Amino acid sequence: MSTTVAGTGAAGVAGAGGTGPGAPGAEQLAGLVLAAGPHATAVTLAVARGERSAVHCHGRTARDGGPCTPDTGYELGSVTKTFTALLLAELAARGEVALDDPVQRHLPAGRRPPDVRRGGPIRLIHLATHTSGLPGLPPGLLASAVPAWNSNPYAGYDEQRLWAALARTTVRRPPGEVYWYSNYGVGLLGWLLAEAGRGPDYAGLLDERIGRPLGLRTLSCSPDAPQSATGHHLGRPIPPWRIPALPGAGAVRAGGADLLRFLRAHLEPDGGPLGTALREVRRPRLRLPRSGDEICLVWNHRRTPDGRDLFFHSGGTRGFTAFVGFCPQTATAVAALTNTGPTVRSCFNQTAYDTFKRLARPDGESAGGG
Repeated sequence: MSTTVAGTGAAGVAGAGGTGPGAPGAEQLAGLVLAAGPHATAVTLAVARGERSAVHCHGRTARDGGPCTPDTGYELGSVTKTFTALLLAELAARGEVALDDPVQRHLPAGRRPPDVRRGGPIRLIHLATHTSGLPGLPPGLLASAVPAWNSNPYAGYDEQRLWAALARTTVRRPPGEVYWYSNYGVGLLGWLLAEAGRGPDYAGLLDERIGRPLGLRTLSCSPDAPQSATGHHLGRPIPPWRIPALPGAGAVRAGGADLLRFLRAHLEPDGGPLGTALREVRRPRLRLPRSGDEICLVWNHRRTPDGRDLFFHSGGTRGFTAFVGFCPQTATAVAALTNTGPTVRSCFNQTAYDTFKRLARPDGESAGGG
């Protein structure tokens, strides 16, 4: 079962449309369904191309047996980090934080920062570019995760354990020196921003500063959010993802229509709310030596031979896989979502990136994305 909701303009998801070539991304949906594999019950492909947009939905949610819709919520995994980056830029634009602020400036009272053996302090910019020197996960998390590795490995690791781990973390490489992807670092950034923004918590600040200004109705950090699909791991339905210690690294859920609104805001930063912050997250901060790609605030940046800028990020939980990308030069945005978790052999995110790259070509529409 496949449906498409199509439209034009910034809202871009109102009205009804078919699944034919007239709806951008229609021809690519079948490839993503195939890449999702036999264990997925729902796949969403949301595409904007210039003034045209469409949200293509395939399958059923499994939670209530209803059809997948543009508002069906998916766990975004590490795509959450792009929301945390925008929060950082938004607070910086208001003067509530500075990118160069040391971590300890925004720690809750009584919390100890990591022990940095060499170099200066860890700064917020280091957390947002994976150059803090922190490991990928906080100390002690793996040990507690093993019993629930195939379902909810982070669920038993709470905020108090995070703060205890932070106090006994030793950073042996100078901050800013080496790129090392870190859920720990961006998860810590989420807590610091909630503290600096005086929000009730990360989820509350996210809704106040990003969700409501951009009109994102399905944006949530709640495992029990309504209209959510059920995740699957190797064909087995699993409970909703819980990541209490690191919400800023992987707790966000959203539907395809809202992700398209989020990405369109990045394409048109001068025409809507959060303009300064949206421009700031797109600015490259460092170059990776092997690939030549650049890291912005969380976003990966790749320059094509013909001079187009591809910004993208992927994510996954045990039960979901997600990809988002946007290209300013061709006004293209793509979000691809499925309710089955990534495995060693899965190719959903690679297929989603290839789809994005084809649709972002100058001739992407007329060539059918091929």
